[in-house]
Amino acid sequence: MTATLAVPTTMREAFLHAAADLVHADDRVALVLADISAGADPVPALAARHPDRVVNVGIREQLMVGVAGGLALAGVRPIVHSYAPFAVERPYEQLKVDLGHQGSGAVLVSIGASYDVGSGGRTHEAPEDVALIDTLPGWTVHVPGHPDEADRLVRDAVAADGLVYLRLSDATNAAPHHGAGLVTVRRGTEGVVVAVGPVLDTVLAAVARAGRDLTVLYTTTPRPFDAAGLRAAVDALAPKHAAAPTVTVVEPYLAGTSARVVAEALADRPHRQVMLGTRREELRLYGTRAEHDAAHGLDVRQVADAL
Repeated sequence: MTATLAVPTTMREAFLHAAADLVHADDRVALVLADISAGADPVPALAARHPDRVVNVGIREQLMVGVAGGLALAGVRPIVHSYAPFAVERPYEQLKVDLGHQGSGAVLVSIGASYDVGSGGRTHEAPEDVALIDTLPGWTVHVPGHPDEADRLVRDAVAADGLVYLRLSDATNAAPHHGAGLVTVRRGTEGVVVAVGPVLDTVLAAVARAGRDLTVLYTTTPRPFDAAGLRAAVDALAPKHAAAPTVTVVEPYLAGTSARVVAEALADRPHRQVMLGTRREELRLYGTRAEHDAAHGLDVRQVADAL
């Protein structure tokens, strides 16, 4: 039995159908929920068929992660799922202890991103999630920019071992770009821009608007960071720019989250960093995605101005 969508329309749909495929196909895989997505297709049918491996703990996110840790210690590969603030921020201690400290592997999958649920206010916003995960050792972080990428990444993550955080969003690029590490989408001579996940189309439009000859690198895996790929792109710039390159990182979460890894990648050479992402100030505003993008400086015009 397969639950795969012929054409996934959102990352969330792609993930849920891939998760159903994996639970059906492998007795080692379990899906652990805290009410979120429990009623979404195809989860109810999946739970009816595999009640021992589709576990809904109710609105208890710390318990959700604790259960996943126990399952992992028993040899199960758990997929843990909720909104980003409930999957990362609320059960942070359990991520640190029940998963990391215990040496148990799991695949943590969030929806909501930084402000997908802008009408829900601050309780459903989590621009700090990747920065928090980055304080814990051993995590791989995937930030897909298209439903096809989300499908592939969740399947690969479940097939592997260790700790994986998969950050899904309602925002998508027009087309998927598959590949490991930093993928070159555009070659230029004046500088390097790294686009993470669903901001790629905005970055490409901003580069065109700014009229700059920039290399654009794309990644769905900001951790571990592809330091060698960044160095190669910098080395390929025109000599006058490669001597002290400007590296701009556009991330769909807290600005500066990747400043550390860029600095480490280019530790032996002078360089300038421009870090774009969500601002640290709390906006205390409800609104649409476009309004939040504009408020955080992440629309095409403002990214072009920064470039």
